[in-house]
Amino acid sequence: MGMKRKRFNDRQIVSILKEADAGNKTVVDLCREYGISEATYYAWQRKFGQLSEAEIKRLRDLEKDNVRLKRLVAQRTLEASVLKEFLHIK
Repeated sequence: MGMKRKRFNDRQIVSILKEADAGNKTVVDLCREYGISEATYYAWQRKFGQLSEAEIKRLRDLEKDNVRLKRLVAQRTLEASVLKEFLHIK
């Protein structure tokens, strides 16, 4: 069985990244303390960099909207394809 994934909120991610920036602990120590992999830490650092908590929330909201809109486009494309096929048969 896989490990249980813990979801960190925006405030926690910002806090962990700032703690690493302060330089009081190594990345390895922070990862161990928070139960995350170094890959996760560096992915957060790449993705969120110097963003504030509000900016991270905005980014996540935009990503959710993007997924929703892609799903709608796919659905409309399928509907158009079905209609074209139906009209072509008649």
